[in-house]
Amino acid sequence: MNLSTTYLGLQLRSPLVVGAAAPLTEDLDNIKRIEDAGAAAVVLHSLFEEQLTQEQYELHHHTTAYNESFAEALTYFPEPEVFHVGPEEYLNHIRQAKEVVNIPIIASLNGSTLGGWTDYARQIEQAGADALELNIYYVPTDFDLTASQIESNYLNILRSVKSAVNIPVAIKLSPFFNNMANMSKQLTEAGADGLVLFNRFYQPDINIEALEVQPNVLLSTPQAMRLPMRWIAILYGRLKVDLAATSGIHKPEDVLKMLMAGANVTMLVSVLLRHGIEHIRVIEEEMHQWMEEYEYESVKQMQGSMSQINCPDESAFERVQYMKAIQSYRPEQMQV
Repeated sequence: MNLSTTYLGLQLRSPLVVGAAAPLTEDLDNIKRIEDAGAAAVVLHSLFEEQLTQEQYELHHHTTAYNESFAEALTYFPEPEVFHVGPEEYLNHIRQAKEVVNIPIIASLNGSTLGGWTDYARQIEQAGADALELNIYYVPTDFDLTASQIESNYLNILRSVKSAVNIPVAIKLSPFFNNMANMSKQLTEAGADGLVLFNRFYQPDINIEALEVQPNVLLSTPQAMRLPMRWIAILYGRLKVDLAATSGIHKPEDVLKMLMAGANVTMLVSVLLRHGIEHIRVIEEEMHQWMEEYEYESVKQMQGSMSQINCPDESAFERVQYMKAIQSYRPEQMQV
């Protein structure tokens, strides 16, 4: 049984990759456990644009302290304790991770503007990262900002980083573009080696007693996989880019569905936070059993087999699927 696959030019033993999550990847012992449990690669937790900006302000503050002070400007940035590691610590973490494991280490940069990404992307490559994931977490609130301008921002960030490094670069997307297909095409033409579908936007909550807006992290559920699966199935075979599935992947069946849709790899986070790192073994073993039962010899054999271009009814991934779903639903299906 051959579970091997390729992603971002990397030869991987299986499609099971641990996605970016601070609780899982900040500790070197955890990264070693991730390898021992059978993960094919690991995406480190993100280095945030705000961390880079804060460091630059602090450096400038210290070097000009006797000329003029702008300490109040620093209050606009998160306090240092908000972040678990700073930029230099992040680079050291990459170096140390490369020393303790043999699986590929994919670094992650999270931000929404060009900022200092180019310089740190280069340093991340020098630290030994095998690839880089750009996690562009952007919530546009400017009423005068057009969709075209937002798309240009993504493309400019990607081009800038690609010009600075030689390692493969994937870009993690939200599903909220006017035309996801066109945006994926533009990013591929701009040099993206991989598309990670999709970023989960954690929504804030309101504490009605304290009258405060608070962060609220909700782990994904299996239902969340439907959206990335649909778009991976649509994009597969039409763009020369690797596709990574993330969000909602909890069971071996979820991995298999994503592979059949066309994913090169599937990224696990929430399921490991719920059940532990060793659950990777359970998923892999049950994948083996299913593939053996249904006589699949390799991941390559099933990859893209249920994508839109290989599906007898291409419209199944488009509007007709919506109409069929509505028409086939019956009230008795509702749970009392």
